[in-house]
Amino acid sequence: MKKTVWIAIVFGALVVGYVMISSFRGQRVHCEVCMVFKGRRDCRTASAETRENALRTAITNACAQLSGGVIESNQCETTPPESVRWLP
Repeated sequence: MKKTVWIAIVFGALVVGYVMISSFRGQRVHCEVCMVFKGRRDCRTASAETRENALRTAITNACAQLSGGVIESNQCETTPPESVRWLP
């Protein structure tokens, strides 16, 4: 086999290994956030290593569905969530 094929195989194995290790590493915090913006409502779940990051990610994901453009996204993300539920 050519050298480039071996390099591609090794690179692929490293990527798969990294994904597997990062998936099983440490405890993750899960939450569900419901946002209301301009009369529309959306709920999203997220997980992260910290409560703050999980909350921020869920808010960002919900606002991505509710807003159109950067300005509305920023306005939505600064709106307090309608509800936050921490999942096991």
